[in-house]
Amino acid sequence: MQIKDLPDSLRSVNIKLIDNEYQIEHTLTVLKGSVDTSIVIDRAGNYNIILDGLTEERFVRILPGWLSIIPPLLAILLALIIRQVIVSLAAGIFIGALFIYENNPLTALLRFADKFMLEALIDPDHMFIILFTLLIGGVVGIISRNGGTTGLANQITKLAKNSRTGILASWLMGVAIFFDDYANSLIIGNMMRPITDRLRISREKLAYIVDSTAAPIASIFFISTWIGYEVGLIEDGLRSIGSEMNAYDVFINSIPYSFYPIAAIAMVFFVAYLNRDFGPMYKAELRARESGQVSNSKVTTENSFDDSKDFYQGNKSRWINGAVPILIILFGTILGLFFTGRTKLESLGIYDYGIQEIINHSDSYSSLLWSSFIACVTAIIMSVSQRIIKLEETINAWTKGVQSMMVAVLILVFAWAISSVTVELKTADYIISIISDKMDPRFLPGIVFIVCALTSFSTGTSWGTMAIVVPIVIPLASKMTALAGMSPELSSTILYGVISSVLAGSVFGDHCSPIADTTILSSLASKCNHIDHVNTQLPYAIVPGMMCMVFGYVPVIFGLSPFVAIGLIILSLFCVVLLAGKKLPVYSED
Repeated sequence: MQIKDLPDSLRSVNIKLIDNEYQIEHTLTVLKGSVDTSIVIDRAGNYNIILDGLTEERFVRILPGWLSIIPPLLAILLALIIRQVIVSLAAGIFIGALFIYENNPLTALLRFADKFMLEALIDPDHMFIILFTLLIGGVVGIISRNGGTTGLANQITKLAKNSRTGILASWLMGVAIFFDDYANSLIIGNMMRPITDRLRISREKLAYIVDSTAAPIASIFFISTWIGYEVGLIEDGLRSIGSEMNAYDVFINSIPYSFYPIAAIAMVFFVAYLNRDFGPMYKAELRARESGQVSNSKVTTENSFDDSKDFYQGNKSRWINGAVPILIILFGTILGLFFTGRTKLESLGIYDYGIQEIINHSDSYSSLLWSSFIACVTAIIMSVSQRIIKLEETINAWTKGVQSMMVAVLILVFAWAISSVTVELKTADYIISIISDKMDPRFLPGIVFIVCALTSFSTGTSWGTMAIVVPIVIPLASKMTALAGMSPELSSTILYGVISSVLAGSVFGDHCSPIADTTILSSLASKCNHIDHVNTQLPYAIVPGMMCMVFGYVPVIFGLSPFVAIGLIILSLFCVVLLAGKKLPVYSED
């Protein structure tokens, strides 16, 4: 409950809430002319507010606390049922607006548009994120069309001499094409398929490599099409708790706690390096090595995602055309962070500073926007000057790249809007009132990981899961640690853990889900039967997920360094592949 427009001279106020015979009284501090309190009231009703020292009386309508969880819960349930994230988020926003505006459907509908959606769009930081997301999509579109990504892929495929090095080369390609999960899936699947077929590597294995290096690497690398989306959600969550922490800095600090994406990438490497497999994947690989049958002949393979005019086909696929724009984004962002951070510090009269101080005072949004814009211009100039594609085709490729990010932008705007709804309804406060005395906040990251994994698996979308969950868990973690009286260091650790748990759990569920877009795209790009891909990949996703819980979230709760936890997870995966996996014959054309 928030009371505004109080006299500036007022420092504290005695507040009485009266509803018939029920009365509650508190003394509260006034800050900048308003009182923002989380008073727990046993029953809902229409209350008169009496402020001692003021002659006026005010009226407040207090809703039952359980109503505050209905908007996000409705969004989750609808996403599970209809598998339409935008519709689900819209329903949650509308129901929340209905509660806020006295159950008036017309007013709720109007406020949906002119308040929650409009405020999400006009926020300057939100616009920075939207522009960056669209611009990096444009860069991906251009370098896919001018042969830059194909050139990068061709350099890596030179390493493929036999079945073992072919798998390693595919893995290396997946790590190298870190900037977009869709581009990763399409490029690796279509580029490596002829090579892996020739080296008798099963389509199931190729689809697994494609799927396991797409979202995991894009989700944790600090320059990708995911970064604007993730930082945008984090920024809004931090703002809801009144934190002035740099959202980009928080994201970087949370990466060591993103156990599953790191584990998934490591798992692929061990399977390739040790040349061992287990479960259904071993049978598929043995079939391919012994008979050369790369696909299961007992099932019908779906039509593949064929190369289209959006991807370059010609003899001018130069790796430098892909590397230069990507390096501009990478190093341009780093230089931008350094420049804006140093400028800010010096404007404050601070001349003795280190790298951490520079990053903490940097403007990550401007840095990302500048670097992605320069990368776009550079990609256009390189494409036209080398006469690879005409200016019109280059602009069309950029436009298609931008268009490919529009769904992400829409989800992001709806996510910001439902975040505002949950803040106004005090959803986190109600949840805290239920569980704060019953659960140690240190268990929150593990619980969030499981919840997000189940939600993402059921909905088939990691971005949609993050959009629904992040606005809830950041204020929840902040207030639970505050109520528990935890130190700032431990509170920050739990906050980083919760943020990374949303990301990791969402990627894990998406990775296992048969209805996930990246799972389907990986099957199509690899020309692998979709059910075969799901069946062979599932054990390879569950094992890292279990190791992350056992050696990651549980011991970190009790003070283990996340870096030590990563080491334990990687060691455990190595042992699983070595002991449970069966050795495969190495096939070579020589």
